[in-house]
Amino acid sequence: MKVPRWKKAEFEEIEYEPSTVKELLAEMKSISQLIVDLAYSAILFHNKEIAEEVRYLEVRMDKLNYQIRMMAMMAARTPEDAEMLSGILQIAEAAETISNAAGDIVKLLSLKLKHPILPKLIKESDEIIRKMKVEASSNAVNKRIGELRIASETGVRILAIRRKNRWIYGPSPDITLKEGDVLICIGTEEGMEELGKFLKGETEVLE
Repeated sequence: MKVPRWKKAEFEEIEYEPSTVKELLAEMKSISQLIVDLAYSAILFHNKEIAEEVRYLEVRMDKLNYQIRMMAMMAARTPEDAEMLSGILQIAEAAETISNAAGDIVKLLSLKLKHPILPKLIKESDEIIRKMKVEASSNAVNKRIGELRIASETGVRILAIRRKNRWIYGPSPDITLKEGDVLICIGTEEGMEELGKFLKGETEVLE
């Protein structure tokens, strides 16, 4: 039985990574924004792949919160330091609370609940969120997002890119796509189909 990626990450030993408080808080902010969209999309479209990403991000948030607490303990030297750092810890705790709530949302998938409102919401929704992979055969490999004109050609926006164990949130047009990149996208069903074929190498260009 294949072990989910989020489960592997959960049991990895937490090591101290040299980072600034600003960098940690910036990543926590990005995760808290993305994870809510992913969680609701996983439920609305009964998408277990998106739910796996939510669980992975929840684990990542836990580790970031642990790191920021370590930094706070190492930095506090006086009562004034502790008072200043307490505000930062409150912000980090709020971000983790959001990620935990998103994790609770996707747990509903395992309950197999049926609700009469969900099919109606799905039918009337103009946009969906989907996870897609950049295959080696795609012309997207080693091309910049802006160069490919993904948004203008398909109407699909890339919310985030997972590159191995690294995340790129809100990627700019200058970001170059690599083989194996996993894109978290939002857009119409038609646009998703067009982009999906392109990323698989089934079409040479976006039209």
